[in-house]
Amino acid sequence: MPKKVLTGIVVSDKPNKTITVLIERKYSHPVLKKIVKVKKKYNAHDENNKYKNGDKVSIIESKPYSKNKRFLVMENSK
Repeated sequence: MPKKVLTGIVVSDKPNKTITVLIERKYSHPVLKKIVKVKKKYNAHDENNKYKNGDKVSIIESKPYSKNKRFLVMENSK
């Protein structure tokens, strides 16, 4: 099974070696047929504390780094 790759914006870089990435997705509601926007935050491992607030990054599913950290920063998407 392929690993999940998500693209989003860094909203927090305060914890050491961790960033919080906001992922926004859109889908059509099955009954109402309205476009619904859903936002979710993921914690990702950033080994060198390289990324700052507002950076656009891609994250990939990986081994668990801690209780809530299941993603690794792939690259800066710019």
